[in-house]
Amino acid sequence: MATGASSSSASAAAGPPAQPILATGDWTKNLVHLAKTAELKKHALTLQLHTAHILSAHASLDAKNKQMQDLKEQKNKLESERARLLNCLREVNEQRDQADMQEASLTKECTDLRAKIQQITDGEYTAAKHDVDRLRRELGQPPLPSLQATLEDKSAQYLKELRVATERATAVTSGKRPGDDAPLVGADGQPVVKRPRGRPKGKKTDKSRKDGTAAPAPAQGS
Repeated sequence: MATGASSSSASAAAGPPAQPILATGDWTKNLVHLAKTAELKKHALTLQLHTAHILSAHASLDAKNKQMQDLKEQKNKLESERARLLNCLREVNEQRDQADMQEASLTKECTDLRAKIQQITDGEYTAAKHDVDRLRRELGQPPLPSLQATLEDKSAQYLKELRVATERATAVTSGKRPGDDAPLVGADGQPVVKRPRGRPKGKKTDKSRKDGTAAPAPAQGS
């Protein structure tokens, strides 16, 4: 009896037994929603990263396209310049070929002329010169100058005419007549001093004094 009473008092002192925690609402849906929200944030961050990469790539692509356009324009200019230079080179090559042909033709003509001169000099000219000198000697006349002397005289005359023509062309270009700057030479070979133009000052007064007449006085103002 005493034992039962003590047990009842101990149970009353310990209080009522603990109640189990019960979840309110649909907690399964909440967990699913939280999981999906976290996954959404993860994928959203990944999407933003990829979007940034795409935008950066588009900016680089636009810059590359601009460089490509500038490069095409420069290439077109270079192509035009290349075509012009090739055309100039073609014209130069044609002119060079023509010059080579003219040089070859002139070389052949010079060679033919030298051969002809040598042939005439050694043949008909020598015989005719011998006959002329013989007849002039029989007539008491001096022989004709040699062919070399004649050629040298012709060359000197040609050079003189060329020099005179050059001086005239230079004088016409500079507006001066030939010989304007050359000093005048008298009969004795001395340079002639040019006299100044116009009447010397005081000549009329000196003549009046020599004649005994005074020069008229200037009129006085009233």
